[in-house]
Amino acid sequence: MQHSTGEQLTNNWYQQFQKSEGLQQALSHHVSDNVDELAYFVYDLNALKSHLDVLQQQDTVKLWYAVKANPLSRIIQTVDQAGIQFDVASSGELQQVLDQNVSADRILNTGPAKSRAQLAEFLAKGVNTFVVESPNQLKWLNELAKEQSITPDVLLRVQLQWPDGDKNPLGGNQITPFGMSLDAWKNHHVSLYPHLNICGLHIFQWGNMLSNKKMYALWQQMIEPLVSLAKTLGMSLKVLDLGGGLGIDYHEQGVELHWSEIIADLAKIKQQANVAELWLELGRYAVANCGYYVTSVVDKKVNFDQQQLVLAAGINHLLRPGITDQPFPVRLLRDSSHKNTLFDLHGPLCTSMDKLGNLPLPTDVDIDDRLLFGYVGAYGFTESMPFFLCHQTAAEYVYCEQTLSLVRAAKPAQWYLA
Repeated sequence: MQHSTGEQLTNNWYQQFQKSEGLQQALSHHVSDNVDELAYFVYDLNALKSHLDVLQQQDTVKLWYAVKANPLSRIIQTVDQAGIQFDVASSGELQQVLDQNVSADRILNTGPAKSRAQLAEFLAKGVNTFVVESPNQLKWLNELAKEQSITPDVLLRVQLQWPDGDKNPLGGNQITPFGMSLDAWKNHHVSLYPHLNICGLHIFQWGNMLSNKKMYALWQQMIEPLVSLAKTLGMSLKVLDLGGGLGIDYHEQGVELHWSEIIADLAKIKQQANVAELWLELGRYAVANCGYYVTSVVDKKVNFDQQQLVLAAGINHLLRPGITDQPFPVRLLRDSSHKNTLFDLHGPLCTSMDKLGNLPLPTDVDIDDRLLFGYVGAYGFTESMPFFLCHQTAAEYVYCEQTLSLVRAAKPAQWYLA
């Protein structure tokens, strides 16, 4: 494979949208006859394919798609066609991937809550690669492997504590359920688990990183302790799984990671750690910039000198801004020559949490205007709270080969209410 260049890969969602005249026209003219469709997601599969092809133009790191980012069937199929593997963290994700005719030997089981029953289910369905988070999971997997006369590949997940002032984005220096400390693992010599091929270590304690320099520094910090742990455990360290955490510029500050630099840095890490394989589990970095979300303005007002827009949908469809303080960027889905001003964007829920951000829009935005949100290819539809206040669910469309196709129709609350 050839190495990619920084010029080939951009995560600027609106530049990408503007380049697709067909998608712009499709959304501008889209009118649904479904009265419950107050909002919808759309995924540009042409753009996704191009993006994934660039990610694959290297031979330094093995890529896994973190299905939690977006488990839609058409997304999974496009990822599959790009030759990327799959990281699944639940029985539901596993079955969804298998239903797209993905071979089980291309699936990695992650997630902190692996019961003995779940491990047995994954083995029965052909999964052979596991990230193990605890001694119980090691014990259960070893017993199941012995019963079935198989030898699954296993990576142990390690949780590090960072120096003061250099906090772990997945919980500061708080203890999380993701893996265990170096000391907690050190007595679990690989010889105690003869039916497992314990061949690697997994570490992922950072999120939405936007600095190549910072990311490389974090990767470098973990080499010595992980290599030392492998030696203590009697492990032949073949694989380092660095998780994900590659960032998206939600705040539109003009900062983004450069893929070519990531690959160059990873080549150094691979050499320094002396491992045969490096793995990355990409979620948002793989699919965020292929997705858009459209909803309309219901009301406009000025409150305590603050411009406010109330939308047909909010965190019931886009929960992420409410829990991360990272709004999805927005544009008006029509041309406007008016200058921008900051609006508070609120949804229809009876809670002050229902806010999609304080974001710039043209001053002439008005009732019934449609808003276009970007970067919602990841952590959109399935990271939402659609049931609160019994509002309609969002629809999902894909755009492929100049055609906008409905994949999931919007539904009223009656479909889930008992």
